[in-house]
Amino acid sequence: MGKFQWLEALLPLGIIAGMLCIMGNAQYHIHKAYFGRPKHVGQDVWDVAMERRDKRLMEEVAASGN
Repeated sequence: MGKFQWLEALLPLGIIAGMLCIMGNAQYHIHKAYFGRPKHVGQDVWDVAMERRDKRLMEEVAASGN
């Protein structure tokens, strides 16, 4: 009887692991649906500034008609 006591923990651990996977995937898909692209992991202030600059430059190019 004592040999398989660890087997009791598999069901709760499986449920916890499954819920973590579901929540991670839900967060990914919600972010992608809202912003239209996957989340950039490890984005800092410099990356945000470069994204704003790139967006502004693309808008200027589109406005100039090229």
